[in-house]
Amino acid sequence: MLKESIKSALSKLGIGVYRLNGKYAEDGLITVHSGSFREDPCFAQAYARGIRSSNGVDPHFDWRVHVALWAAQTSLRVPGDFVECGVNAGFISSAIMQYLDWNRVDRRFFLIDTFSGPVLDQFSEGEVQAARLDFAVAAMNAGAYVTDIERVQAIFAEWPSATVIRGVVPEVLPTTPIDRVAFLHIDLNCALPEQAALEFFWDRLSSGAAVLFDDYAYLGHDCQRRAIDHLARRLQRTVLALPTGQGLIIR
Repeated sequence: MLKESIKSALSKLGIGVYRLNGKYAEDGLITVHSGSFREDPCFAQAYARGIRSSNGVDPHFDWRVHVALWAAQTSLRVPGDFVECGVNAGFISSAIMQYLDWNRVDRRFFLIDTFSGPVLDQFSEGEVQAARLDFAVAAMNAGAYVTDIERVQAIFAEWPSATVIRGVVPEVLPTTPIDRVAFLHIDLNCALPEQAALEFFWDRLSSGAAVLFDDYAYLGHDCQRRAIDHLARRLQRTVLALPTGQGLIIR
């Protein structure tokens, strides 16, 4: 019945009636458009490498990974290293390195995280009111955040140019040997450090570098979006909001 209703609605909108058998419906995204990227063996290998990094857990966010792989591959066109702020188990970054055959890439990949979960006193009053702090505490108590840095180092051991850095963003950033950046992935689940990370790296980004936010448009992350938008306006940029919940800026 639901399938027939969707078909009817599409027809009334004048955009055609599509077969829904192969629809994508995961991670807050439902679409009848082609998800053929999932048939690519290179994508499948990268996604499987991400699952292995996450100790066999599949978060079912194929399209989010697809976006990250595209942004990372595009960033190889410009000079600079790759940086991820908010690594946790390393799903996205390990998928990227698998996809790009990282040992053949003459770049460094800096992987920055507390490896002890979110910094709770960084949450704003707005985030507390929106229950983001409660969510973070519950996630920590449920074991959703990786705290074994040796395990993370083992995950990335096959890539000698990957550097795992333990520290709090933004305080740790000036201590890192990062000069020029081609790709920046920000996934800190909190407005203050995400805004600070973008501000710190902005002048270090090469022209054409990609900045990808994991939760920019994601349900419940409005404080992060507003903080990034505020800084983006000052930088005379706008963020592309993606239906995956991610946000994208090309420097």
